[in-house]
Amino acid sequence: MKIAVQNEAFDLAAEVAALYRANPKVGAVASFLGLVRDINDGQGVSAMTLEHYPGMTEKALAQIVEDARARWQVLDVCVIHRVGPLVPTDPIVLVAVASGHRGDAFAACEFIMDFLKTRAPFWKKEATPEGEKWVDARESDERAAMRWGS
Repeated sequence: MKIAVQNEAFDLAAEVAALYRANPKVGAVASFLGLVRDINDGQGVSAMTLEHYPGMTEKALAQIVEDARARWQVLDVCVIHRVGPLVPTDPIVLVAVASGHRGDAFAACEFIMDFLKTRAPFWKKEATPEGEKWVDARESDERAAMRWGS
């Protein structure tokens, strides 16, 4: 299991390959890559700064992964979330799940991402033409997490 909160960019292909390399039990890897958009809620975004609570963030991510492992047959997981200044098209987050079968990989990947958005202590500040603003939590993210029954 890899959980990282970092300023540096990551190599998507290398991170995904590390999940199945040398493990013949892996039959599926599902991944999600989140990117900085140039628009949010109809407003232009020229940059974003992500902040987190060091130590607590990694602990929250590890708990989310353990919750996924309790529900599905998961062989390995990689969660990388960037912090610091980012611009449109920069990768923000990678969630990748290796499993013996695609159903478990897809479900666990989606679950981890849904709970990462609602339970991990990250804060986003966007630079817009009207100035900088903190991004509020989205109701749609809460609804997505609630459908898992936790």
